[in-house]
Amino acid sequence: MDTVWGDNVAQNIAFYLIAAIMVGAAIKVVTSKNVVHAALYLVAVLIGMAGQFILLGAEFIAATQLLVYVGAIVVLFLFGIMLTRAQVGSDPDVDTTAAQRTTGGFVAFILLVVMGYAIYGTEGLSETKLPEERVQTIAEVSDSIFSTYLVPFEAISVLLLAALIGAIVLARRD
Repeated sequence: MDTVWGDNVAQNIAFYLIAAIMVGAAIKVVTSKNVVHAALYLVAVLIGMAGQFILLGAEFIAATQLLVYVGAIVVLFLFGIMLTRAQVGSDPDVDTTAAQRTTGGFVAFILLVVMGYAIYGTEGLSETKLPEERVQTIAEVSDSIFSTYLVPFEAISVLLLAALIGAIVLARRD
């Protein structure tokens, strides 16, 4: 029996619930005046994205999402906030004007129209066909990272370490 919700009702309910939480947290990221709270709302969005990957059956990408973005990028954001000694609370001197809010709303509307056209204006969601490609296993991905892409992987590691050491040196000058 084909319903409006599809064959797997529980998966669809979980998808829409996680998506609603992600949209709410994303709105709080850009509207929060406390920069630490904005970073924590970003954590909720990124964890929701990992949940969406799990619903799609892409557990490796979900784990990578958690490790790289939640575990590293957000920690770097918080580290940068603490090193720059940014004001934690809201700043009464910095407030958006009506023109800035109108421009932001206009840009958001244009983005909504473009995304809506991209999703529904072409062939539609139901007619989209996935390519018939072989799915790679986690072992194949790890082998390619540590054989074919070892040098770029290590270069990024050294670059991040240099950025961390540079941030500590800049913060310690005071």
